[in-house]
Amino acid sequence: MTDQHRVVVLGSTGSIGAQAIAVARAAPDRFRVTAICSGGGDLALLADQAVALRVAAVGVGREDAGPELQARLAATWPTDSPAPEVLVGRSTAVALAAYDADVVLNAIAGAEGLRATLASLDAGRIVALANKESLVAGGPLVTGRAKPGQLVPVDSEHSALAQCLRSGSADEVSRLILTASGGPFRGRRREQLTRVTPEQALAHPTWDMGKLITTNSATLVNKGLEVIEAHLLFGVPYERIAVVVHPQSVVHSMVEYVDGATIAQASPPDMRLPIALALGWPDRVPGAAPSVDWSKATSWTFEPLDTEAFPAVDLARTAGGAGGVAPAVYNAANEELVAAFHAGHVSFLGIVDTVRDVLMDWLSNHHAAAGNPGTVEDVEYVQDWARARARAVIAQQS
Repeated sequence: MTDQHRVVVLGSTGSIGAQAIAVARAAPDRFRVTAICSGGGDLALLADQAVALRVAAVGVGREDAGPELQARLAATWPTDSPAPEVLVGRSTAVALAAYDADVVLNAIAGAEGLRATLASLDAGRIVALANKESLVAGGPLVTGRAKPGQLVPVDSEHSALAQCLRSGSADEVSRLILTASGGPFRGRRREQLTRVTPEQALAHPTWDMGKLITTNSATLVNKGLEVIEAHLLFGVPYERIAVVVHPQSVVHSMVEYVDGATIAQASPPDMRLPIALALGWPDRVPGAAPSVDWSKATSWTFEPLDTEAFPAVDLARTAGGAGGVAPAVYNAANEELVAAFHAGHVSFLGIVDTVRDVLMDWLSNHHAAAGNPGTVEDVEYVQDWARARARAVIAQQS
């Protein structure tokens, strides 16, 4: 009998957070969600989640959201359960990241999840990491704080790699192979991407994600971040991490071994499987998600990535290879550019082109000597610099 895991969900109203709650509720003998929080964009859903789960604590990051959240909870909270502790403000996620639990699922969007990731690691919690940006930005600051087995990936690609890596020892691994759906613009040449609209960029063919991650998938920045994440999680050099386009999104990633064997993890595109595995790692959760239907004829295809049309992955390798805080520059500049794209201030192609300008600016001047981040403040300084530099480049271009 597997012990029940107490779970905290950070970013509970987002896509990953909501699915994590669904996974936990479907396996009450395995998981009990004890605390949740969100930024405050959907207080009705946050209150409904808190009531349904009867959590011990619920938090909201938006400073002015406390009274409304309290009122919603008071109106619907069951009388036979003690009222939850309510936390309000920017430090809420960090406080709940160290809450008394076994597993903390960090599904906060963007680089703001770094402090929460570190707080969970310092408190000795298992971190089910859906917030890849905190690992990318923090780099050695995060990996240096994590004990063996304390960081468990939620991304389907890295979950697949973790599963495939069980098939051999570290010195038997030849390459990691990340699969990419190719996004909504797979097959288009660079010149065909000049007039892409935000609505088109958000029309992902496979996954239902938030604005930032969906746009990152369209530009392939998300895959670039995943290359950096794979390097940091598994310690494999960048030159031994490949990317291949697989539009069906059934093979989530592969590990190639030195004897020529390639081990792949295949399942229908459903995030409940990697979420359940992360919450219960290393044990599997029966019935977490559907399996491949082998009774039906189907075809899976694989094709090389067009690095001319989608240069974001190569740019990520440049940032990762430079080391130090360069990946934080790449990530923060991209977050600023994605926001600018959706505000109509920069073109679709201008997202990655401008990220390159910002990164090259960083690497070509004295900032490149900054080395590995020693504190969160080091990372936040670099991120602030990258965002400000991105805004300056956009202003110059316009």
